Amino acid sequence: MTQPFAPIPRLVGTAVHVPGDDIDTDRIIPARYMKVVTFDGLGAHAFHDERFTADGGSKGHPLDDPRHAGASVLLSGRNFGCGSSREHAPQALLRFGIKGILATSFAEIFFGNCTTLGIVCARVDEATIRALADLVHVDPQAQVTIDVEGEVVRVGAQAWPAQIPASAREAFLTGRYDPLATLQARADAVRATAAKLPYLGWR
Repeated sequence: MTQPFAPIPRLVGTAVHVPGDDIDTDRIIPARYMKVVTFDGLGAHAFHDERFTADGGSKGHPLDDPRHAGASVLLSGRNFGCGSSREHAPQALLRFGIKGILATSFAEIFFGNCTTLGIVCARVDEATIRALADLVHVDPQAQVTIDVEGEVVRVGAQAWPAQIPASAREAFLTGRYDPLATLQARADAVRATAAKLPYLGWR
């Protein structure tokens, strides 16, 4: 079977540190921005209430720091993505430009939603987050590599262990991280099987 998407053996990009534990999905994307037919445009509202005042002024959130413009790796703390299971949260981050998240732990449903979108989430310890945050503070253009295959995070010659569940790791390495896309890629086989099932009435 061919994979519907290109494999993701590694992710390389600059990083931004959004500190804090228990950052929930309502903070990532407030509920009032979920009244959409598609996910297009959600990126502009990622962390909206933490980034902007009521009149639209900037609060100086890390995502708006010009030194971190274009960052694709987000660094954070424990239990990232907790709260409601809204898929809009990882969709907003993806459309903002985030392709990888390093945190000390993740909410399970959020992690799964990220995986199906191709957002690489890896667990690292608190010391690693502190070290990475210090590095990107000094050099915002430092290239952070999340090595999915090797389960390691690298910046230059420095490296730290990272944990990616085996199922997610295999999905990224084979390009089969989106179950719906995998099903669509096998549409002929699905129709052939359905045609053999008398209770579906396909003839």
